[in-house]
Amino acid sequence: MNIFFNKLHIKTRVEKLRKAMEHNGFDTTIIFSDENRRYLSGFTGEDGNYDESAGILIITMESLILATDGRYETQAAAQAPLYNVFCYKENIPKELPSLLASVNARNTALETSRLTVDLYNKIKIGIEEQASDIILSSADTFLKHLRIIKDEHEVGAIRESLKIAEKAFLELKGAIHEGMTEKEAAWFLEKAIRENGADSLSFDVIAASGPNAALPHAVPGERKFRKNEPLLFDFGARLNGYCSDTTRTLIMGVPENTFKAAYETLFNAQKLAIDAIKPGIPCSEIDKIARDYIEESRFKGAFTHSLGHGVGIAIHEAPRLSKFDETPLQAGMVVTVEPGIYIPEWGGIRLENMVWVTTEGAQVLNETGYEDHIVQ
Repeated sequence: MNIFFNKLHIKTRVEKLRKAMEHNGFDTTIIFSDENRRYLSGFTGEDGNYDESAGILIITMESLILATDGRYETQAAAQAPLYNVFCYKENIPKELPSLLASVNARNTALETSRLTVDLYNKIKIGIEEQASDIILSSADTFLKHLRIIKDEHEVGAIRESLKIAEKAFLELKGAIHEGMTEKEAAWFLEKAIRENGADSLSFDVIAASGPNAALPHAVPGERKFRKNEPLLFDFGARLNGYCSDTTRTLIMGVPENTFKAAYETLFNAQKLAIDAIKPGIPCSEIDKIARDYIEESRFKGAFTHSLGHGVGIAIHEAPRLSKFDETPLQAGMVVTVEPGIYIPEWGGIRLENMVWVTTEGAQVLNETGYEDHIVQ
């Protein structure tokens, strides 16, 4: 079952948004982002470039409007049956004021995080000229945590996307050989993810070898895999709109001391962090547990990014396992736990699992472990 087409789930999500609107004093919310538009309506149309839009949602306490253009009119009507579909003939800035007037909007919250300055200014000017009694404010503060708690259907969708990604990785692992290039490995993994049933990738595959593995977001190139070097793979599948995200680091041949020490350090740091995850613990505390362990090892200063992030419809969403995020963990959150050690000119290792926060603690969603990280 595609959860996006279940009216009950959409109704529940809309009601959650309406409660947040009421709490913050808004009678109307305008949704622009792909993710929230899909989450709240079921409409799967995606924006093209940064200056293109597949449509907007206008949500009030009584009304639901999906405004889109002729490319998506039929699709919107089929995928978002709870919404009145409005097909605009010109563009959003010109037609938005009259749409807002039709629902008697006054205190209006606008999702601004994805808007260009140009589009925001056009919307603002249009409202000031045609509907000056409307007060326009940002919705981003209360939208930030809209999708932060996943229900059992969402967790199930994430599990299925992760199964596909892990199955594809095991296929790659069996095909790795000396002389294979990073690009060849990345394409092998992408192809396997799609052939195993994914709708798409969560993000472009990272395949990095040797010194390139010291770059957390390395771009696969023509470098060939060699023995006794770290081989880092960061990958994920998207299925029914939900993402997965996992990193595994392998080595061909016999691991030397630096690799073994770094791998063990990360394994222990990750386990300590996952064991500490439970409702009520601040995200920053989980980051600190893993970071302190690494800092007290011989790899002080080599962990250069935050420990993890939420995953759902977007590959990166709230909360963040970061020293800057004091959000208390809650049952229903899904986060990555991905400590890394990066040593310039040598390489890097990252271990990443996906974790579901439950009332009892953390449940690791991954089915593949780290036991067989040596490729012969």
